[in-house]
Amino acid sequence: MWFARFPSDVVDDWSRAHEGIVWLSEDGSEGCSYLEVPSHTAIAGVVVVRLAQTQSLKGDSHGRDALWHYVVATDVLPEQEADFNAWYGVEHLPGLAAVPGVVHAARYRVIEGTGPAYLAGYELADRAAFNSPPWLAVRGTAWSSRVRPYFFNTRRTMYRRVA
Repeated sequence: MWFARFPSDVVDDWSRAHEGIVWLSEDGSEGCSYLEVPSHTAIAGVVVVRLAQTQSLKGDSHGRDALWHYVVATDVLPEQEADFNAWYGVEHLPGLAAVPGVVHAARYRVIEGTGPAYLAGYELADRAAFNSPPWLAVRGTAWSSRVRPYFFNTRRTMYRRVA
């Protein structure tokens, strides 16, 4: 699987050229989509990375339409990577998947391309699921507090579905 980020001014062109869901960032600055085949496009500002899925969970609201997509991309200090991966796999991703309004949660490792090494995506039926009390409870655990200081090159982006 491939993940593409692109400037918002090419969202319409991207939608016409590629099948699948296209997302636009909440602030309107960029778009993104997931691709089954690589897309090496000549459009300026497009960043495409190849992903290996490491975890995929049905959310509490599985089966509902996902109108929002929250993406977290990050690197982690090498000496903390084992704890980071354990935290994500055991506590963090399952906890967020269980939040009402979350349709699906998945985690990936970037295996080709530049940018942060890890990416997590959360499909949301309701924008309100993000930063809801159950969401914040998962983010506020002792284990979360222990691993988060070791993140760097972190990008957090909320997208809404446009195509």
